[in-house]
Amino acid sequence: MGANEQGANATAGRWLTIPRTLCFVMNGDDVLLMKRAPHRRIFPNRYNGVGGHIERDEDPLTSAKREILEETGLHVQDVRLRAVYNIDTGEANGIVLFVFTALSDSREVVGDDNEGTLHWIPLNKLAELDLVEDLPVIIPHVAMMKADDAPLFIHVSYDAEDQLQMRFAE
Repeated sequence: MGANEQGANATAGRWLTIPRTLCFVMNGDDVLLMKRAPHRRIFPNRYNGVGGHIERDEDPLTSAKREILEETGLHVQDVRLRAVYNIDTGEANGIVLFVFTALSDSREVVGDDNEGTLHWIPLNKLAELDLVEDLPVIIPHVAMMKADDAPLFIHVSYDAEDQLQMRFAE
């Protein structure tokens, strides 16, 4: 099957998505989170994992590894897909988010203060932080997953009051 047979040019009336990665690097019972810089357009001043857009020539796993290295300086092991979000923000385009975990033997990070500051957070202290709204739900799920657990599939949307709605596939 050639590229023309993929149907990628048939976009009229279709809902399109932007592919992104979100990565939670673990070290013992701590997770590495970034407090996003106040000038950032997406999630300013809130704690999130590391990650970003998937580049045209990348698959999600390669993107996750690249983003972890770029944003933290860490060389990680055991990078695993843990969840796939289909995010409907009510706009013409949505987001498909690939959520990964990874393990790090090192806690020495090299961040870019333009993006935000990196912090190792004990899992039992997450409730004390201003987290991106889905993190209190997803981090406990992915932190408890076994190596051979299948990824979670989650539809994310927002109700009339702009409140997060997460629907887990069964």
